[in-house]
Amino acid sequence: MCDEKIVISTGTIPSTEKIAERKTIVYVTCTDPTVIKMAGEKLKDQLFSRFGFLKPKPEDIQFVSIHKYYEPYMVIGGKYSVDYYRKCAYTVKVDKEVREVVLLGQKFDPSQPTDPSAKTQNEVKLEGEERLMNEVEASLILDKSGQDVTLEKLPSAPSERTPKKTLSAFGTEEIAQDSDLDLIRARILKRPKDISRLVNELFEVNERAVIYTPRFTVVFRNARTGEEKAVEFDGVTAKKIGESKLVSPPLPPPPPPP
Repeated sequence: MCDEKIVISTGTIPSTEKIAERKTIVYVTCTDPTVIKMAGEKLKDQLFSRFGFLKPKPEDIQFVSIHKYYEPYMVIGGKYSVDYYRKCAYTVKVDKEVREVVLLGQKFDPSQPTDPSAKTQNEVKLEGEERLMNEVEASLILDKSGQDVTLEKLPSAPSERTPKKTLSAFGTEEIAQDSDLDLIRARILKRPKDISRLVNELFEVNERAVIYTPRFTVVFRNARTGEEKAVEFDGVTAKKIGESKLVSPPLPPPPPPP
């Protein structure tokens, strides 16, 4: 853990951040690429089917490529707490005949109320400060775009012993160092706007990791139309994740001139 001082708009006492060092975790690929390719072969007819039942001939669907990559997920948890004072004013109703009020050794002169209906009363305004304590906690699992994801998208698996080396071997670009901190700050660091004096303020991150999980993309082509589609598989569970269209079929040639 490291302590860092940050600047606050309210002055007086500086705020404190306690940020845990970020861990890089790379899941071991538990499924052989050959198994993934065979799983794709079983699904290739469905990729190019129309209306759910019009399927192309199996020999028309050709295997193009299989590509392995790593999908990052950010796991981060922390809390934000602020202990502060805010200005306040209390109005005390007194009888019309009262000319002076003494509270805690201080004298107050009653004044006419703002409410014209209070004809038999005056009021004394007491100005002071109130002390409050706010605390917010969050534990987040986010994709590379900062969107929340469920645990089902992040299965458990053994981790590589040399994660940085593995990512470098596949040309995987790592998540920016402070992007996870920016995301959790935006969620929970909501400083009150009515602070008059700050007693203490703490932003703490006690859980922080980026998990890179293996994925496979298998591409097939319809030899008749030239259309290509990809199906994605989880490299840990071998389950299908999704599919996408890569290349639209070529446009037909224009009709010959009359």
